[in-house]
Amino acid sequence: MQQSLQRMEENGRRSEDKSAKSRAVVHRRMDEIVSRVGHLETRMSEMKEDVSEMKPVTDDVKRWKLMGIGALGVIGIGGMVLGVTFADAIRRIGLVIIGKG
Repeated sequence: MQQSLQRMEENGRRSEDKSAKSRAVVHRRMDEIVSRVGHLETRMSEMKEDVSEMKPVTDDVKRWKLMGIGALGVIGIGGMVLGVTFADAIRRIGLVIIGKG
């Protein structure tokens, strides 16, 4: 009977030791997770600052792009007008040379 009680006590101690080790591992992992989350929060705030600093530059680039597209449109229309005028001038010169003008 006494041996049985000693075995039960020994089993209880081993179980407590295993539980303590398991809890220690869980606590260590939780500490690692908390540390990693804290690091991520810091990085996110740094990234938000970087993005807020980049926003004016991005807005300027968009504005320049729109201005460039507008300028290309004006140049295209001007080129078309110049081409039509040049073609009409050549047609008139041709008519004068041929004698139909």
